[in-house]
Amino acid sequence: MVYNVIGVTSGTSLAGLDVVFAALTEVRGKWTYEIKAAERLTYTTEWEEKLGGAANLPARDYLLLNSEYGHYIGHTVNQFISQHQLDHQVHFIVVHGHPVFHVPAQKMTAQLGDGAAIAAVTGLSVISDLRAMDIALGGKGAPIFPIAEQLLFPDYRYRINLGENATMALQKEGQLLAFDICPCNYVLDSLAETLGRSYDEEGKLAAGGVTDQPLLNALNGLAFYHESYPRTLASKFGTGVVMPMIQEHQLSTQGKLNTYTHHIAAQIEKVMKDFQPHEGEEGANSLLLTGGGTANTYLVKVIAEILQPLNIAVTVQQEPFRNALMIALLGALRWRQEPNALAGVTGADKDSVGGALWAV
Repeated sequence: MVYNVIGVTSGTSLAGLDVVFAALTEVRGKWTYEIKAAERLTYTTEWEEKLGGAANLPARDYLLLNSEYGHYIGHTVNQFISQHQLDHQVHFIVVHGHPVFHVPAQKMTAQLGDGAAIAAVTGLSVISDLRAMDIALGGKGAPIFPIAEQLLFPDYRYRINLGENATMALQKEGQLLAFDICPCNYVLDSLAETLGRSYDEEGKLAAGGVTDQPLLNALNGLAFYHESYPRTLASKFGTGVVMPMIQEHQLSTQGKLNTYTHHIAAQIEKVMKDFQPHEGEEGANSLLLTGGGTANTYLVKVIAEILQPLNIAVTVQQEPFRNALMIALLGALRWRQEPNALAGVTGADKDSVGGALWAV
């Protein structure tokens, strides 16, 4: 079976909408993909302000914005289809929406982007609200990508995504296990912004800094890193815990970037040691690094160096539209009525088929 799918994502960084058109092929349980068109469509200043302030809106205004943003996504997807001459080729659209609220402890999650509005504007079937069912079943609604990664990249024992958070997925005793490791690009980008940069290109600023051992020890000693697996970072952990701790130390920004880079690597090493494979296990020493952080060559270098004594073979995959691709595959699983959220990953009562389907 071949599914021609448009996947749409929007991150908390407000960098814009990532839109990907991918052909997803399933043959006897084996999935492959081909990205045929992809774009990052930047937000206007007006939309950055609207989305950035969404969490503080009264309920009525939030719902109005949800509808407005859904129509905006729909028109944006129509332009993407027209520009890439994809008329009559798209089977359905899968939209993650813009994250605003995520409170799994109270069984609530909300991402902006009304699926009905997107379907009405595009005239295509739309799958949205992918996290909602897992949350309703007592899960954390995150991480949601590991099942898609396992289907597309099954030959690696370990898969680490260097995104806003660093997340791990691995096979243990025949089961998929996934969890958050530590904040990643969010903290690095926030530090770079204090120097007027949107990010630290190739990690050059960090490479020019010096590791501060007291700060590194304090970061590595945070209680989160001693929690049992699987574990999920609270949405405010980076802003409310990590950044204030870093700013308390009188260091240059380059020193802070360098120290935090080594913190990420140290936490990855810790996880690897916690999940040492059995001797002779197939694919035991293979690690796939993905996500935006792979463009940070200094971060990748530090990770590879700290893992060298463990004899871990590191493969780096740079796919800028990875998240939108993963969302597209999760939607394809929903379309097929197959589980796209695993209880063993999220902590839910059971596996579930997540996503609301809006058909016109």
